[in-house]
Amino acid sequence: MPELQNTLYNLRQLEDLAQGNTWVHALHPLVKLLATLCYIVAVVSFQRDEILMLLPFVLYPWLMFALGEIPAGPILRKLILVSPFVISIGIMNPIFDRTPVEVAGIILAHGWLTFGSILIKSGLTLSASLLLIATSGLDQLAQSLRMLRVPKIFVLQLLLTYRYLSVLLEELARMLRAYGLRAPGQRGVRREAWGPFVGQLLLRTMDRAQRVYQAMLLRGFSGEYHPARIPRMNARDLAYLTLWIFYFLLARFL
Repeated sequence: MPELQNTLYNLRQLEDLAQGNTWVHALHPLVKLLATLCYIVAVVSFQRDEILMLLPFVLYPWLMFALGEIPAGPILRKLILVSPFVISIGIMNPIFDRTPVEVAGIILAHGWLTFGSILIKSGLTLSASLLLIATSGLDQLAQSLRMLRVPKIFVLQLLLTYRYLSVLLEELARMLRAYGLRAPGQRGVRREAWGPFVGQLLLRTMDRAQRVYQAMLLRGFSGEYHPARIPRMNARDLAYLTLWIFYFLLARFL
């Protein structure tokens, strides 16, 4: 149960950070979204064995941490959470790509370069994406996606999936609490009860989803999500986007 409560807390932590009152938080969310997309495109466009050329791109997330006053702990914990998947993608490169290369006077297999490049690229792009949510919030990002003419069905699906993942976890926590009260002293759910437990969780979440949908209809929902209004762009927003795009091009080609 404490682990599940920590999961719920971590899930909402980025949204809480998005309520900050800094210069970065005040920027137009569409500007931050476009800057992040340009950053990700620039990072992933490098060759699969580039490492040193990626180092100038550390500046973008570092400044976002500093100017947005975002604590590094929540972002790093989420990066560590996905690191096993990233490692599993590139860990076989040193085994299959054993072409010798010299790096700083040391002979290494070429696969180690590609593996290191995968780790750096994933760390940079994931941290930039998490910082985008931590400085803008998902509601404002959804409205920015609609401004880019992203189909509303995709935006709505993204919002509802993110928003009601916490509802699913709350239902799971309630069921685990009820199971623990009926089986005192037992650690976890018995293997024989896994099937009925998952089935009950599915039925409960479907019933909860139906009630949520009926509540949305009663409040005038018609298939379009209407978040709070976002102020119009100003010269500061355009200058922010222009400077970052110029820096990304400079770091990419020079």
